[in-house]
Amino acid sequence: MILIPSLPLLLLCTVRVSSSELKTCEEAQKTCSVINCSVPGRDGRDGAKGEKGEPGQGLRGLQGPPGKVGPPGNTGFPGLPGIKGHKGDPGDSSVTETKVANLEREINILKSELEHTKKLLHFSLGKKSGKKFYVTNGEMMPFSKVKSLCRELRATVAAPKDAEENRAIQNVAKDNAFLGITDEVTEGQFMYVTGGRLTYSNWRKDEPNNHGSGEDCVIILKEGIWNDISCSASFLAVCEFPA
Repeated sequence: MILIPSLPLLLLCTVRVSSSELKTCEEAQKTCSVINCSVPGRDGRDGAKGEKGEPGQGLRGLQGPPGKVGPPGNTGFPGLPGIKGHKGDPGDSSVTETKVANLEREINILKSELEHTKKLLHFSLGKKSGKKFYVTNGEMMPFSKVKSLCRELRATVAAPKDAEENRAIQNVAKDNAFLGITDEVTEGQFMYVTGGRLTYSNWRKDEPNNHGSGEDCVIILKEGIWNDISCSASFLAVCEFPA
């Protein structure tokens, strides 16, 4: 077997055909039994992503702006109670006790002055009977104004419930004065303006007579007896306060 003469022929037949050459690989193969056709293949698929490499050695870039705040999370479970602290030192109660004592003393003084003022009022302005106190300003006016005056004073028009109260009103008025009694709702049925039927009366003889069909109010006369009268007439105002 002669190998040496065939080696040049093999080398000559080894031809690389590129895209710029006119001959194709098939044409080259006709003239040469051994030919190396080098043709670019198709791009292969991307391989699997490799592992993250080590950080570079260069300078680190600036931190970017913060992102949007995310939605609040769910409230967590309450934690365990902490350890109870040590008992504190007792406070100084002497200042508080002094203030309380001063307040009690001032309250007692005010109570005493109030009682004294009540006694002065009872003596100079009105009369007291049981748990009621009667006062007049000495003015004469229609019954409607008497009611308004007493209401503004947080009182009611004087209305005796027994003989003692009747005498007290008589003594403070010393003249004809309106009583808080009318039959404006039902003719002939006299009632207290505060509500309720009469529990006591001291009518003058032949009274009430509703003279002229217009006597719906009641006055107490100087003598202490009662008479029905027109509500539009003017008589003394006597107001009743709780004593």
